[in-house]
Amino acid sequence: MSGPPDATAGAARYRWVVLGVGAFGAGAFAALRMGLPALTPAVREEFALSLGEVGLVFTAVSAGVLVTMLPWGLLTDRVGERPVMTAGLAGTGAALVAAAFAPTFATLLAGLLVAAMFGASVTGASGRAVMGWFGRGERGMALGVRQMALPLGGALASFSLPPIAGASGLRGALLAVAGLALTAALASAVWLRDAPAPVAGSAAAEYAASAPPPMRDARQWRLGTASALLVVAQTSLLGFLVLFLVDERGMGAASAAALLGVAQLGGALARLAVGRRSDKAGARVPLLRRIALRNAALVALVAALAGAPGLLLYPVLAVASVSVMGWNGLAFTTAAELSGRVRAGTAMSLQNAIVSAGGAIGPALFGVVVETTSWAPAFALAALAPALAFVVLASLERDEESRSHARATRRPITEVRLPA
Repeated sequence: MSGPPDATAGAARYRWVVLGVGAFGAGAFAALRMGLPALTPAVREEFALSLGEVGLVFTAVSAGVLVTMLPWGLLTDRVGERPVMTAGLAGTGAALVAAAFAPTFATLLAGLLVAAMFGASVTGASGRAVMGWFGRGERGMALGVRQMALPLGGALASFSLPPIAGASGLRGALLAVAGLALTAALASAVWLRDAPAPVAGSAAAEYAASAPPPMRDARQWRLGTASALLVVAQTSLLGFLVLFLVDERGMGAASAAALLGVAQLGGALARLAVGRRSDKAGARVPLLRRIALRNAALVALVAALAGAPGLLLYPVLAVASVSVMGWNGLAFTTAAELSGRVRAGTAMSLQNAIVSAGGAIGPALFGVVVETTSWAPAFALAALAPALAFVVLASLERDEESRSHARATRRPITEVRLPA
């Protein structure tokens, strides 16, 4: 067992409670962010929207995350995870209740924007909590579990929200997500606690003292840029999967939403497997680069087969939908390890803020390209983003090798010459 060096046996057991609460909070917010595509037919019908306007629904959520993510991270590093997650998830639930009763599309967008602004608290707070309670040898797996909760929350929403919307309308579906967020807020208030501080003089404490602040660390911005490029493919493919299957392939809305849910379950397992694999390898970035290259190839193949028979298209579409979710845990683990636990909330929040920019731009642009051309060119454009991420990550792979060498030789990290 590789918990924090000063953890007692009871504290080592308690870290699994922290992981469970953090994962629950992340999954509750993901039910909104990743489950929303399953509600796009209901939203489009309720407000008579075009595809471009449907893209604005995703953009509102991503924009809300973008504008508040970094302030939440800074606040987490200052006051701790428990108050931030409790207040943030409670605010998300309240805003979704307001969105459920929105009389116009504009007020719906406003409600989703505010819900996302509060929900942005979850990323840095839950990630920081998990990082603090788990040592490096298990951190990839632990953060993989935490990140696995995102597609699991999305899968739960994809399976459950369409039937709820069919029985109770869009309002009932949004109220269900609000209830989940409020329950997660209560769990955070009751069970979440801060991890013990690193032991003075330990490698973790030395690195935390010497690492530059996340916002002044060029490596964090490079990692964030690559992550934003990776999320363009993810949000474009998953955000429009249901509408592609319904509009272009003639599939029923319930069946298409169920397929999205199955893909998200696969993505959840992929995140766990990828995190564990990185623990065993002792490195994150090389695996992250391989995933980026694979995603580029798979999404490009979806573009090539967009008009092909289902026997050819659907297996590739399924594998691509799972693969585009696999990178997330690795990127956030890398961000946290670049800055150390003391600034992990800020580091993870900075990453998610940059990722949200990609998540805001990607779906909106994708919807416009589909409307002005067709589905195949839109998928082809989305495939370019992870290919660029593969290139951007090259120098970070060298940086990770330098940090690994510093740990192996037990030299202070400041003595290692890091690549620019």
